[in-house]
Amino acid sequence: MLDRLLGVLLLVTGIAVIIREWLGLEFAGLVAAAGLGLFLVCATPFTSWSRKAFVAIGLILATLAVAFLDDWPAVLAKAASQGAFISTFFIALASLRNPAAASPAIDRCGQYLASQPPGRRYMALTVGGHLFALILNYGAITLLGGLTEAIAGREKNAEIREIRNRRMLLAVQRGLCASLCWSPLAFATAITTSVIAGSSWGGVAPYAMIFGLVFLVTGWALDTIFKPKLTVPRPPRSSPTGSIRDLLPLVVLLALLFSVVGTLEYLTGLAITAIVMAFVPLVSIGWIAYESSSAGETARRLKRLCFTELPAYRSELVLLIMAGVIGVLGAALIQPLASGRALDLSDVPVWLVLVAPVVVIPILGQLGMNPILSVSMLAPLLPAPASLGLSPNLFVAAITAGWALAGATSPFTATTLLVGRLGHVSASTVGLVWNRAFTLWVMAVVGLLLVGFAELS
Repeated sequence: MLDRLLGVLLLVTGIAVIIREWLGLEFAGLVAAAGLGLFLVCATPFTSWSRKAFVAIGLILATLAVAFLDDWPAVLAKAASQGAFISTFFIALASLRNPAAASPAIDRCGQYLASQPPGRRYMALTVGGHLFALILNYGAITLLGGLTEAIAGREKNAEIREIRNRRMLLAVQRGLCASLCWSPLAFATAITTSVIAGSSWGGVAPYAMIFGLVFLVTGWALDTIFKPKLTVPRPPRSSPTGSIRDLLPLVVLLALLFSVVGTLEYLTGLAITAIVMAFVPLVSIGWIAYESSSAGETARRLKRLCFTELPAYRSELVLLIMAGVIGVLGAALIQPLASGRALDLSDVPVWLVLVAPVVVIPILGQLGMNPILSVSMLAPLLPAPASLGLSPNLFVAAITAGWALAGATSPFTATTLLVGRLGHVSASTVGLVWNRAFTLWVMAVVGLLLVGFAELS
């Protein structure tokens, strides 16, 4: 009964958000806010204490906003709008994860990548993790990470097994984090382009794709140069499972997604997030219908998706929603302390303002601040990038690069927690030990590129 209720509330909220984004109807925004509020009321009692603490913090900040801000209705409406947007974006991506995770074609693709011989394995897995993350998000680690753990587990020598598992898991994780730099299906791009005025995915993508490539190449270079030395002879190489043709379904799906999304952004002038929220669920429905043997099976799978699988994400949803809500409320409450204006950065070198997100966001991640929270709270306090002589799109690319590094290093993010679980170590070990050199090198290279792009723009 609870799952059905939560499923209905998520669908109502999502449909209302899409109508608001596409048609600009204010009434739809009110429906979305009401649906979101009811979802939080119904879902929060069944989540962990940490999620309840986030909701409590949000209520306290909302109370302070009402007490101290003259424009508190607008602030609360903005916070509710942000939370509803995050909820809708999440369930849109989760709907795609359902048919992808159950697809035999996608499973064969994962098997082919995970079973590559050592000389090609890291690059195959990091590129594969990157591509899988575009449709599965953190599910890429669950899918590919599970396959790599199983393959490494077949090795009888404990030393080789541990090293192989670590290298394979890091390849997948770093590939996933690279996708956060630029993917229109990632929260990093969706949230940041919504809070930085004058930015768009089409403008951000050229810079952010280069930063994503830095992630991929840096990880591969470090893995190749600093290969662990074994005390035992290397085992003989084995042939991969399947063939390169197994990659075709994944490539076709991604080509369809990005070509249609990019075309619709250009033709409609809508934000990329509005297009993703509407188009991705349609792809999911079509995929489920294609792989179902009958209309009845399609209906059963869609019913299970809406009223069982999506409500099962209630803990993650409460966390993400409240991170966005707290960020908006926190920024609104901080602004009066700054005399109601953006922070004065006139005496700070422009290059330092541009590079700062690449360093600051990962550091805040070590303190437990979700990037959604830190970006939603701090970005509105900054002056418009154009007023500093910076391209808004380049500044967004800097933020998404910092967001991606937080994903690789923060012990509180899903990526490090999942990799730590599969690698049988703590999330702190994954972020601060396994990824330490990788993070420092990526920070340095991305920082230099940012300064160079700023000089050319």
